[in-house]
Amino acid sequence: MVYSRNIGTKAFFSAALVSLAGPAIAQETQSTQPPPPAAAQTPPCDTAEHKQFNFWLGTWNVTSAGRDAPTATNILTSEHLGCVVRENYATQSGYTGMSMSFYDAARKVWHQTWMGGDGGALFIEGGLNDKGEMVLGDKGMAHKAEGAPISRVTWTPNADGSVRQHWESSQDDGKTWTTVFDGLYTKKTEAKEEGR
Repeated sequence: MVYSRNIGTKAFFSAALVSLAGPAIAQETQSTQPPPPAAAQTPPCDTAEHKQFNFWLGTWNVTSAGRDAPTATNILTSEHLGCVVRENYATQSGYTGMSMSFYDAARKVWHQTWMGGDGGALFIEGGLNDKGEMVLGDKGMAHKAEGAPISRVTWTPNADGSVRQHWESSQDDGKTWTTVFDGLYTKKTEAKEEGR
C-alpha cells in the first residue's frame, strides 16, 4: 500500500512538473524561431511622377551656347530614396551653385530651390509639358514682388542623351522673353576625361 502511494505521489509530482515546465518549453521554442518576414513596403517617392526629372541625373559637361568647349561641370544625383534631385554646379572660372528639386505630391507640382555662390536665389515651380520637357518658373509665386522680372527654365531631353537647359527672363510678365543662360549638357565619360 505504501509502495503504491509513493508511486501515485511521484506520478502526481511528475505531472505537476511537466505542466509547470510546459509554458517555459513552449516559450523557449517560440523564441528560437525567426520572426516572419516584414511585408515589403514601396518607398513613398517610388512613383512615375517622382521619376519625371530622372533624365537630368548624371555627371555632365556643360557647354554654353556659342562656345566650342565645355565651361562647367554639373553633377545631378538622386537622394533620399528618390525624393530629391540634387545639383552641384561648378564653372571653370570658379563660380559654384547648387539646387534641390523635388516633386510635391500634395500639390502635384515640381519645385526647385537654387542658390549660387554669388548669393543669388531662385525658387521655381512647374512640371512636364506635352513635349516631355521640364518647365519651371516663378510667375505668380508668392515671393515675387509686383513688377519684378520673372524666370522660366526649360530642360529638354534630346534623342542623343544630351539635355538642353534654357533659362529665360521676362520684364513684362511673360509677354516677351530674353535668354539668361542656354547650355547643352553632355554626359561625361571616362574616355573623355582621360583625354583631357
